[in-house]
Amino acid sequence: MKNKRTPPFLRVFIILVAAALLLRLFSSFGGSVEKYYSTGIYPGIATILRVITGWVPFSIGDILYAAVAIWLLVRLFKIIRVLFRRKASWKGFWYIIRRTFIKILAIYLIFNILWGLNYDRYGISYQLKLQAGRYSTNDLRQLTAMLVDRVNASRRSLGDSAVYPSYNDVFNRATIAYNNAEGTFPFLHYKVKSIKKSLYSPFDNYFGFLGYYNPFTGEAQVNTDVPPFVIPYTTCHEIAHQAGYGSESEANFVGYLSALSSNDNIFHYSAYFDLFSYANNELFVRDSVAARNNYHLLDTLVKKDYHTYRNFLLAHKNPVEPVIRLFYGEYLKANNQPKGIETYDDVVAWLIAYHKKYGKI
Repeated sequence: MKNKRTPPFLRVFIILVAAALLLRLFSSFGGSVEKYYSTGIYPGIATILRVITGWVPFSIGDILYAAVAIWLLVRLFKIIRVLFRRKASWKGFWYIIRRTFIKILAIYLIFNILWGLNYDRYGISYQLKLQAGRYSTNDLRQLTAMLVDRVNASRRSLGDSAVYPSYNDVFNRATIAYNNAEGTFPFLHYKVKSIKKSLYSPFDNYFGFLGYYNPFTGEAQVNTDVPPFVIPYTTCHEIAHQAGYGSESEANFVGYLSALSSNDNIFHYSAYFDLFSYANNELFVRDSVAARNNYHLLDTLVKKDYHTYRNFLLAHKNPVEPVIRLFYGEYLKANNQPKGIETYDDVVAWLIAYHKKYGKI
């Protein structure tokens, strides 16, 4: 009697499913993820990716996304053509399903091994011993009052006609900011730069993207078509993802820590500009009178920049952006960020907790 061998597809499928389940089990232990992955093997993985991609002047990840999109469209066209010509069979259909499952499992494993496990780490709360929980309206009033002072002072330091550096210069200065931050926060170790201008910046404006991280190439992409005072803090935020912070609120907070470690007032202003927006918008929900009063206290130059940024957003408002935000919000929820797109706003809780513990903003 001949031994029946397991079909190659089934062997591969079993191996990938077993690997995915083991990875999922490992990710449920945040302490292990923090110790063995996020501060263990991940920094080496990230550095290798940046060494490979950092020297290329354009975004390899953006080219990769375009290639995948074209491949998917071609595959979809072929499938539709086969169905239209009624040449499809159950055997062929089952073959397509099997290959699709294999590809999805492989991408899932690669994504998590290269970066995705960072969504399950302990993160900044563990490293700084912070508890970013609920906060009172009075806490919010105090925070926004401090941010009004900081954003006004940092904007005045730039002069009436602020001259902003090129985006490549901003990328270099952001790296220096992280090097400075490492002196105070050793866990913000960042070497080998791989920060790129997004090739899709015109589209990013309409989709609402200021930047994004590509876990498959290790590149940080920044939308450089936005007003220049937004770019420094966005760059620091994307580097935070490169440094292993998956949560958007943590990336915002780590971006703040690095931007404030810079010797460049442009970075200070960019961070305070964004953080004041988050905090004052939250205050507006609770105390609209206090929030409006904060806006009136802003320096004329800051108000001018807010007007510029508001006009920029309105000029690119379109019916597609809410759909993109919806899908991205669901992606965040699926990756340990239950608030979805509102996770970005949680940086306010980190700022309040940080101020209460360290007495500074």
